[in-house]
Amino acid sequence: MGNGALDGAVIAVAGAGGPAGRAALLRLAEAGAVVVGSDNDPERLAEAVDAARYAHGGATVTGDTVDLLDLDSTREWAARTEKEFGRVDGLVHLVGGWRGSETFTKTRVDDWDLLELLLVRTVLHTSLAFHEGLQRSDRGRYVLISAAGASKPTAGNAAYAAAKAAAEAWTLAMGDYFRKAGGEQGPTSAAVILVVKALVHDAMRADRPNAKFAGFTDVRDLAEAIVGVWDKPAAELNGNRLWLTEKP
Repeated sequence: MGNGALDGAVIAVAGAGGPAGRAALLRLAEAGAVVVGSDNDPERLAEAVDAARYAHGGATVTGDTVDLLDLDSTREWAARTEKEFGRVDGLVHLVGGWRGSETFTKTRVDDWDLLELLLVRTVLHTSLAFHEGLQRSDRGRYVLISAAGASKPTAGNAAYAAAKAAAEAWTLAMGDYFRKAGGEQGPTSAAVILVVKALVHDAMRADRPNAKFAGFTDVRDLAEAIVGVWDKPAAELNGNRLWLTEKP
């Protein structure tokens, strides 16, 4: 089953119903983790949880419909997870969303309003809700999936890049908390950012058979990288960006 690092670990996955979430649930379950997924779409979440359960008989995979835009609901999810399973060793943030415009001047402020909720507010809430539990763990990891555009924004992607950059800054501040909490021994928990150009999955390839998707990360490769975070020491990961695509 597991590679050791994840055996018996309790990992919460925010945004578990999307393609990246489905891949992560499958791979985490295969690695021996207890996986607790959340999504705001109950049907999509149930499908993802069932798929991971069926693929790995005996794996504990559960789903919670949680409104991550509500801090109290997110805190309740974190508390419930730790109470039910006795610990929480990870939060993988896979809540996504994208809006773009043709040019900078055509940027819609409405797009920022939406992306701030999806890409920033959900990071605030999950990090605030889970940080204490992750600090109590001997292998706590907060994993943010970010985009290369946060470091090199393009004219038509101002709102998206700014939201991703804000989420990165917030996650790095959490990393500073783990660093300080670790004292001279160094952090036992880590906040880490996995950077992709964009994600691709089988349905996208089927829709656009001639597209190259150059530099894109397949959701299965992302899931592999997520699992790999538990193989590295917290001090090496904490407050760092791991690039799964070329740096801009």
